[in-house]
Amino acid sequence: MEDSIPKPIRCKAAVGRAAGEPLQIEEVIVAPPKEHEVRIKIICTSLCHSDVTIWRMKEQPMAFHPRIFGHEAVGTVESVGEHVDEFKVGDFVVPFFLPQCSDCIDCTSDRGSNMCSNTPFRVNQAIPRDGTTRFTDLNGEPIYHLLGVSSFSEYTVVDVTQVTKVNPTVSPDKACLLSCGISTGVGAAWKLARVEAGSTVAIFGLGSVGLAVAEGCRIRGASKIIGVDLNPDKFELGKKFGLTDFINPKDIGEKSVSEVIIEMTKGGADYCFECIGLASLMNQAFQSSRQGWGKTIILGVEMHGSPLSINSYDLLNGKCIMGSLFGGIKGKNDIATLVNKYLNKELELDKFITHEISLEEINKAFDLLLEGKSLRCIIWMDK
Repeated sequence: MEDSIPKPIRCKAAVGRAAGEPLQIEEVIVAPPKEHEVRIKIICTSLCHSDVTIWRMKEQPMAFHPRIFGHEAVGTVESVGEHVDEFKVGDFVVPFFLPQCSDCIDCTSDRGSNMCSNTPFRVNQAIPRDGTTRFTDLNGEPIYHLLGVSSFSEYTVVDVTQVTKVNPTVSPDKACLLSCGISTGVGAAWKLARVEAGSTVAIFGLGSVGLAVAEGCRIRGASKIIGVDLNPDKFELGKKFGLTDFINPKDIGEKSVSEVIIEMTKGGADYCFECIGLASLMNQAFQSSRQGWGKTIILGVEMHGSPLSINSYDLLNGKCIMGSLFGGIKGKNDIATLVNKYLNKELELDKFITHEISLEEINKAFDLLLEGKSLRCIIWMDK
């Protein structure tokens, strides 16, 4: 009986010791899961821009060091804590950052909310229920978590509200992509905007999330998908994801982006998506939407904390603006659905993977993303 009780595990992890400094490959101790927790053996993980944003931060409440970053991953359940009935050892699972208890008024509502009220989302440095960490270094000093996932480690501990089982026949690298960024973009088109066939769409920012929005709009049957980006190479890349048109703000002379989009769509786009995180672009996206029913969806987190100012008359004319974390995705409900869409060849994921490396090479993933050379870099634990 005693042999079945989970014990601490010693394994490798990429640890951030200081803001903006290269991660260090260290041996760490991962504690057994407590009540309502599972310990996961990570198969592979990937680098999301949110990891980079928090990695750069030097001041609290966001900056805690040492820390294990990473929140896009896939793995197998290695052990479970008490009161865990949903998972068993060996389950193929995807962790995610936005909790879903499946019991509260928000999780059970059909209104589309993915903001759990029993386990509210927080960008904290610990496990959500008790505020402590499951990682220590070899000197016994605590190592902090990121977004409740911390997947840049061979093993991690996650609350049951932040993990879901998926079809084990899917390849791990593809399942990993659905842990955050790609689900956010596809979900925004599917769950939030509910883009209809024949719709016109404008996407501001063609990183991984913006291209995932394009993929979602392609699947939904949008007739015109306009990408807006300062990088001219993004048009050819974007065509793989369904882009039909491209605007580089540097190439339109005295006209504003919204004026060009209104001309191209004969009145404004039905749906506009802001995927960068700049209040000025959010405003441009809103101005680019059609009067009467234009909807603007904000997916980018404003990187300077600037407020958004819009003309109230535009709201009276029927436009609306909304924001969302995770593209409206409910992790336990929707990630498995997206996996099945991929297996049924409805959703294309392979084209998002541009690089693959080992855990020991993890700092290369940061370099590639910062240089604009990668969409998703898969980081394998066993290579």
